[in-house]
Amino acid sequence: MSKGYQGRVLRVDLSAGTCKTEAINAEWAKSYLGGRGLASKYLVEEVSPEVDAMSPENKLIMATGPLTGTYGAANGRYMVVTKSPLTGTIASSNSGGYFPSELKYAGFDMIIFEGKATKPVYLQIRDGEAELVGALHLWGKTTNDTEDAIRNEFHGDAKVACIGPAGENGVFFANIINDKHRAAGRSGVGMVMGSKNLKAVAVRGTGGVRVADPKAYRDAALESYGLLKENPVTGEGLGALGTAVLVNVINQSGALPTRNAQSGTFDGAEKISGETLAATYLKRNKSCMGCIIGCGRVTKLSDAKYSGDGEGPEYESLWALGAACGISDLAAITKANYICNEYGMDTITAGSTVGCAMELFQKGLISEKEAGMSLEFGNGEALVKLMEMTGKGEGFGKKIGLGSYRLAESYGRPELSMSSKKLEFPAYDPRGVQGMGLEYATSNRGACHVRGYLISPEILGIPEKLDPHVTEGKATWLKIFQDFTAVVDSAGVCLFTTFGIGVPQFAKFCNAANGTSMNDEDLLAAGDRIYNLERMFNLKAGIDPSQDTLPKRILEEPLPDGPVKGDVCRLSEMLPDYYKERGWSAKGIPTEAKLQSLGLA
Repeated sequence: MSKGYQGRVLRVDLSAGTCKTEAINAEWAKSYLGGRGLASKYLVEEVSPEVDAMSPENKLIMATGPLTGTYGAANGRYMVVTKSPLTGTIASSNSGGYFPSELKYAGFDMIIFEGKATKPVYLQIRDGEAELVGALHLWGKTTNDTEDAIRNEFHGDAKVACIGPAGENGVFFANIINDKHRAAGRSGVGMVMGSKNLKAVAVRGTGGVRVADPKAYRDAALESYGLLKENPVTGEGLGALGTAVLVNVINQSGALPTRNAQSGTFDGAEKISGETLAATYLKRNKSCMGCIIGCGRVTKLSDAKYSGDGEGPEYESLWALGAACGISDLAAITKANYICNEYGMDTITAGSTVGCAMELFQKGLISEKEAGMSLEFGNGEALVKLMEMTGKGEGFGKKIGLGSYRLAESYGRPELSMSSKKLEFPAYDPRGVQGMGLEYATSNRGACHVRGYLISPEILGIPEKLDPHVTEGKATWLKIFQDFTAVVDSAGVCLFTTFGIGVPQFAKFCNAANGTSMNDEDLLAAGDRIYNLERMFNLKAGIDPSQDTLPKRILEEPLPDGPVKGDVCRLSEMLPDYYKERGWSAKGIPTEAKLQSLGLA
């Protein structure tokens, strides 16, 4: 194996209770890099797309990238790849913190979990040695308590990734929490982990990561540090206010989905903004391993109604638990965010589902008696109560735990789920930001902002300013962003670095670390290959191109207020161009020629 990689995969058979080490597939690593790409390749080769996501035959893969654990700009990420129980698509969920680098320092690039343990277990790894140990004493514990207990068993020096009660109780949007506050958040990967009776992974590594050309790598790192420090987003905004800096920005653009996307502006936005958070509950910012940006928010509540401490809420959480539910009580939002972290739940789907329930209540389809409380928009107390009930699998929380699509469908109104491919929208209304509508419709894991973040050019003007209200050219931009993001996810680097550094800098990093000689086109071709591999898995799983769409509200109901009043998302103007840019048929199927050009035939 070339440098940058450790060259080893840990294969854990939960049914047999065995841990075996094998060499990483070097040819696959050359074509798919690592992280998201390489893990997806392993999943495609080893798991049928038609598998029941909750069956022992589904596999759960934790994968670092070749740059994970190196001293580059923000190189401390890993991916969790599996088949999603929430969407039925391929799931790849990203997280940072310190756990990913520790896994690399322990000597592994990837862990593949297969089968199902007969009783709860967790995996212990220490410098290349691994074993499964009983976890009955941990089952039912929150993520915070689980990590504390495991670190005590490990004499305090382990890095831990675990599920909370939500993953044990079958919440469709359960996530995997590492380092107490970092989340592999979307697509229900924690539900798959819980279905395998796997509570946690604890790892301690004292090794390092060698790169092929240390001088070239150092030069690339110093160049990137400078570019990130000079950039107004990574050098100032994210450090000062975190991602929450976007609350007022997006609201002023008329694209903040409010009250289950019935509106695009929220009159309580200032009360839940990054500026207000900084003036009230923020204690300090925090960085993941080796990161110079420091976007994390360490916060503390200490008033009569709510108390606690932790990290966040970030922008998406402030929106989902706030504007999406018509809630402007920042204390309630922050408390709900803590609960989601402790029980192991994706805040985007959690808040969006509560917002959907509130509209169903508004329309008289859910009664106060059934819910056990009043679910009017703006009810912060109901939000906090529902989050705890959902994590525990109690009362009406069981229905919230289905996610918004299954919830709305159960009342005969699936169109009230603001989702694509059953994954809930993030905090950008496609009627106000046209390119994001195309991204939501075509993302391989369902509605997602971090597969092709066109907010960067459409709102922030990075790398250049695009008009968010026009559709022309968005297909071309989106393909580039999606392919580049696949590279970033596969390399093991934080997506936020792309505000300041681009494909040329990533090529320098990868070449210096791995001893390769890729140019910009080679790197983007790898991203294109990964994206098409995921697309083919989804097609074989029954996720056909008819699902490259958005809810009727977004396509047909004009925004009722704000600076883009009267707009709808004009997806039909962009989708044919997108298929053409991708080299797919007019029906959205990768052509044989396209697959052959990528080595996928």
